[in-house]
Amino acid sequence: MNSSSYNYNVSSGLSYRDSLSTAVAKNVIVLALGLTINYINALEDPVSIMSLSNTGRNFTTPVYRDTLQTAVVKNVITVVLCISINYINSALIHTFKKHQVFNMNPRYILYIHLVINDIILLTIFTLIQVLSYIVFTLNVSLCIILLMIAIFANLNNPLTLAVMAVECYIAICFPLRHTQICTVKKTYVVIGLIWVLSTLSILPDLFVALATESMEFFQSRVFCLRENIFRNPYLREKRDISNTVFLVIVWLTLLYTYFRILFAAQAASTDAKKARNTVLLHGFQLLLCMLTYVFHLMIESLTYLFPKGVLAIRFAISIFVQVLPRLISPAVYGLRDKTFRKYLKRHLFCTSVNTHPQKFVRPL
Repeated sequence: MNSSSYNYNVSSGLSYRDSLSTAVAKNVIVLALGLTINYINALEDPVSIMSLSNTGRNFTTPVYRDTLQTAVVKNVITVVLCISINYINSALIHTFKKHQVFNMNPRYILYIHLVINDIILLTIFTLIQVLSYIVFTLNVSLCIILLMIAIFANLNNPLTLAVMAVECYIAICFPLRHTQICTVKKTYVVIGLIWVLSTLSILPDLFVALATESMEFFQSRVFCLRENIFRNPYLREKRDISNTVFLVIVWLTLLYTYFRILFAAQAASTDAKKARNTVLLHGFQLLLCMLTYVFHLMIESLTYLFPKGVLAIRFAISIFVQVLPRLISPAVYGLRDKTFRKYLKRHLFCTSVNTHPQKFVRPL
């Protein structure tokens, strides 16, 4: 395939879209109005009494709620971050789909898979948070659907990072065989295997819940958290073990590929040095992914030290663990890679500029 096949001519038709600031402002206004009206209707007291069913027994527990002003501020911050990050990530996906130089490259395919999972995670997190303030509790069946989607995406990210590191290692250490080993078809097969592994990891939780919980439980309403849905104590042990196995495998893969690339970089190869830095960024992304596994431990520890700040602690840690890490993926390729950055600017700011044929630059 010659280089001219990579050329993409932007369509002459005009498509009108809001700017990022306008889109954010509109959605924030709608959110603030909806949240205020529903929150006032639902609010009776800062400390509410919620009835929960637990293996056939009913009990009540005090649930502390934010004031109206605090609730609006927290949700506006979350939604603004969600819209901004998802806008950038959507521009990355649009750029990927429109240019063959990206969608025929295994490395970019894996990267976009990572971006899609980030969008899913961020959207589900924001949706659950906003709903928890508006209606407070959700139907268990709906909560299961939302949690399952989020868990799939959360498990996909570390595995995708490991595969990206292996692809980078093959490109540097086996350059002559790279095009034979890393094909587009094989890349999609690997992505399918990643989803299969994630599915096999979470489906037992669903089957155990279906087998042990009553039908009334699935028709009830709960505060949408994983531990409120999958309540069997054995599931927590199983989750910890599976997470540990996944992380050990991914870390061993990253360490192996990093040191092999590091040895190759001693030959003063520019590509090898770039690849080494890329694997380091993958390691940093993995560290951020690991924060989700200590999410509850962090909240419990800080709540023990500052019991009066439980709501502020939960919100701050949620933003730090669930939202801010989603900024890393656009930075790795959207900003570092010159080829992607050139095309991204046009779609991110909705400009139409014809693209001339250019020599393909392999991203590292």
